[in-house]
Amino acid sequence: MFEHSNITRAREVFDVEIEGLKAVRDSLGESFIKTIDLILDALKKGGLVVVTGVGKNLHIAEKMSAIFASTGTRSIVLNPVQAMHGDLGMVSPRDVLIALSFSGESEEVVKLIPAIRRHGLKVISLTGNDGSTLAKLSDVHLCIPCGKEACPFGMAPTNSTTATMAMGDALAMVLIDAQKFPIEDYAMNHPAGAIGRALVMKVTDVMRSGERFARVTPDNTVMESLMAMTKAKSGSAAIVDGSGRLVGIFTDGDFRRAVSEKRVDLNAAVSTVMTSPAMFVRDDVYAADLLKIFEKKRIDDLPVCDADGKVVGVVDIQDLPKMKIM
Repeated sequence: MFEHSNITRAREVFDVEIEGLKAVRDSLGESFIKTIDLILDALKKGGLVVVTGVGKNLHIAEKMSAIFASTGTRSIVLNPVQAMHGDLGMVSPRDVLIALSFSGESEEVVKLIPAIRRHGLKVISLTGNDGSTLAKLSDVHLCIPCGKEACPFGMAPTNSTTATMAMGDALAMVLIDAQKFPIEDYAMNHPAGAIGRALVMKVTDVMRSGERFARVTPDNTVMESLMAMTKAKSGSAAIVDGSGRLVGIFTDGDFRRAVSEKRVDLNAAVSTVMTSPAMFVRDDVYAADLLKIFEKKRIDDLPVCDADGKVVGVVDIQDLPKMKIM
């Protein structure tokens, strides 16, 4: 097994942080439940989740607020220094504050709390010290008992920042369930990029139809089916009955298997070598669901049927990367 001092040290860092995450996970209890309740109460009143921190924790606050906002929990970031010079005008009594400071003694954050209280906000603190000043000033203290830092000096925020980010993720994911946040709304918050395309686009936006869709009847020959696939530049042909309903599918893979088993008669009906019944997808599902089907079933071509069961197209897995949803 490959060993090198640098690799060994890197693995030690992972081990420290893994153990830290386990410790925080095992500590979850009443304070976590109270935190969720305070946040939900603020949201019901039309308020925001305001997240603050200083130094590395300000970066974590930005990440935490971003994942809240993208998953249905309206949120903003408050820089504690700027807050004391006018940005407190961003908050209202309906809001709730999440204050991050592993020591619980960060001067800028501690000084912010009395001013926040004068604005009527409830305060949730995330620290590693139950007896800290920030913990005592909070309505709810959510402890991050992750243990020592991975830094050899025990100072650089490593284990503590990882654990704090994980706690933010846990809060956000629990809030998704608590608010019954639907995937359609998630898509609305992610209109760009691969995530947005996969969630907004439907099967009809990515399927092949018309001249790019090979469709034959069970009585067509294997040769005729191959010619239809060649003309459509497709790796499959949907086999349909007289009313246009799906009977089966004939793919390049079916043909290669038939050849290898020496059972190919190009003049025989394609029904003798087709796959039946064939998997299909409804034309009203999202492209994101397609990805799950392709990954789970390990197929390359998927016929598309409408509400009446009639075949309207096919999705070729090769098209998904071109449309930037894979």
